[in-house]
Amino acid sequence: MRRVTGLAARTISSSIAVHSRLAQTTAMMSSISSSDPLSRRFGALPTPSFAGGVAGIVFFSAAAASSLGQEVHAKEMAQKFNPKEVVLYQYEACPFCNKVKAFLDFNKIPYKIVEVNPMSKKEIKWSEYKKVPILTVDGEQLVDSSAIIDSLFQRMHPDISKHEDDEETKWRKWVDNHLVHLLSPNIYRNASEALESFDYITTHGNFSFTERLVAKYAGATAMYFVSKKLKKKYNITDERTALYDAAETWVDALNERPYLGGTKPNLADLAVFGVLRPIRYLRSGKDMVDNTRIGEWYSRMENTVGEPSRIKE
Repeated sequence: MRRVTGLAARTISSSIAVHSRLAQTTAMMSSISSSDPLSRRFGALPTPSFAGGVAGIVFFSAAAASSLGQEVHAKEMAQKFNPKEVVLYQYEACPFCNKVKAFLDFNKIPYKIVEVNPMSKKEIKWSEYKKVPILTVDGEQLVDSSAIIDSLFQRMHPDISKHEDDEETKWRKWVDNHLVHLLSPNIYRNASEALESFDYITTHGNFSFTERLVAKYAGATAMYFVSKKLKKKYNITDERTALYDAAETWVDALNERPYLGGTKPNLADLAVFGVLRPIRYLRSGKDMVDNTRIGEWYSRMENTVGEPSRIKE
């Protein structure tokens, strides 16, 4: 959030004041028992020790205060931008579609999903634009992931103007012009990874049973060779090294901040997170997290973006 609302600020302040004494007590008890380390994603769980119990209370009180602040933020945004119907036409594994979903999820904007069949594209025959993502907002068509996000942001924040030379814009362009081009050469790097990728794509995509079988094997084979051409086109010598270098470049850009946006994600954070989300649990994404410093930032983003705001039908 650009600012912590008064209600959230008072809650956090109160929580810190109440639990500072408990934290001191925890320190005094450290010679008797020690708490388990906080889990990276879920925080401290209650332990039999007094110190562990206190740590859990402090952690969950702070989490509740943060959650309250997010709820107030979401309500404020709803007052400014409250469309009746938002529909995203997408491919589940598409990085550009996931950019848009990251923005919608972070801002708690409810949306419906129409999964497009990549072969027939019958779901978007009504549109002259034959690519995804397509977003309709109360019937108005928006296209191109970055343009969609810009349009939604301006509707939510009409008083904020974006500048082409600012840090956020620079890194959003880096995502579109560099990072996204590293994905295909990595997820189709070899036969096994190409099959893994197409297994994910066909399982989550809109395919008939026959299309799924054909797409998995024929598609994986075709994309293996396409990925080699992409490597040449974008001057990629080693695809994994290029992916690792991009992850490290991004972490360096954070300059020890939790997010590029500072205390909360900005549009560049959401763009990087969005395009990486489809590969995070594929072999390439696991390798990236294991071999670079991006894991902590990515975990923060997962927690901050939260659950999808998709309307399930």
